[in-house]
Amino acid sequence: MLSSSSKTPAMKRLHLSITGLVQGVFFRKNIVERAEQLGVSGFAKNCADGSVEVVAEGAADKLEKFAQYCKTGPTLAKVSRVDVVEEEFENEFDSFFMK
Repeated sequence: MLSSSSKTPAMKRLHLSITGLVQGVFFRKNIVERAEQLGVSGFAKNCADGSVEVVAEGAADKLEKFAQYCKTGPTLAKVSRVDVVEEEFENEFDSFFMK
C-alpha cells in the first residue's frame, strides 16, 4: 500500500499572456531558466503585440511558483498584467524552450 507521501503530484497546464515591458529585457531567457530550475516544461514566445505567450506544464506546486515569477520577471522587465488560463494537462513537452 502506498503512503500519502508517495503519491504522484497533481499535474497541471497553464497558458499565460504577459503584458508590459516584457520584450527586449531577457524575459523569455529568464523564464526558461526558472522553468528548468523548477522542472516545468513548455515554451515562451514573443507576440506581435509586444506581449509574451507562455504555455507551461508540470506539478501544480511548481507551476504556482513559476506563474508567480512571471508576474515580476527579470530586473529590467515591467510586467503590467498576467492573464492565466488553466488547461487540461497534455504532457506535451520534454523541456522548456523559446519559440
